[in-house]
Amino acid sequence: MRALKDTQNERDDRRLPIDRVGVKDVRFPLRIRDRDQATQHTVATVSMAVDLPHHYKGTHMSRFLEVLHAHGRELTVSSIAAMPRELLARLHAEKAHVEMRFPYFRTKRAPVTKAEGLIDYGVVFEVNAQGEQIDYVVTVEVPVATLCPCSKAISERGAHNQRGLVTFSVRFRQPIWIEDLIELVESSASCELYSVLKRPDEKAVTERAYDNPVFVEDLVRNVALKAGGHKLIKWFRVEAVNFESIHNHNAWAVIERKVSRES
Repeated sequence: MRALKDTQNERDDRRLPIDRVGVKDVRFPLRIRDRDQATQHTVATVSMAVDLPHHYKGTHMSRFLEVLHAHGRELTVSSIAAMPRELLARLHAEKAHVEMRFPYFRTKRAPVTKAEGLIDYGVVFEVNAQGEQIDYVVTVEVPVATLCPCSKAISERGAHNQRGLVTFSVRFRQPIWIEDLIELVESSASCELYSVLKRPDEKAVTERAYDNPVFVEDLVRNVALKAGGHKLIKWFRVEAVNFESIHNHNAWAVIERKVSRES
């Protein structure tokens, strides 16, 4: 059989290296263990990339999928951690990036009736490799409820409240449970969210939010204080967005910090 031309390996004379090139939005089964030692099966949306030197015309796209499928029909956390180094070797790269986004489900009980229901959270695993250095970042996207302190202070009847979304990213000294990150965020809001609420539960949730008003500024500060005091967290970024109920815009705040080992 006549050898096929390898266009990707042709020389490029524009002298422009590429920071990241690869594949994205690949859906793949993922198996993950939760804090209760149960196994959860979900579907990850995967992005994989490497750097490309200026003298190469293109990368070998098929090798990304080969690395992905080499881990079998289902990914695990350990296989995610191994993939960037495999990309470095297979593609002769200096830097590699793997990102996996997936829905993560928890069963929550309503505060009064204890009615059970599933609620989903967004989770992102990012792993970057450069030489022997590996960098891990875990992100959780947590929906919460917030009630406006100003509205409560000036109103004779009630206060405006809304859902918000907190995006909380961490680098860690030792592995940390997804549930721990979610609970840290939920405890920082006016109230956490539930999927199943009966009337006694709705009353309790409404009153809890009223008793714990927070601005979006309060929300990110509350998360930041708890993250700064967590023994496993060495860096964090918290972003909160309130989907304002009485405005045609949203409120937004961000804090990003390194955490010293003494904290």
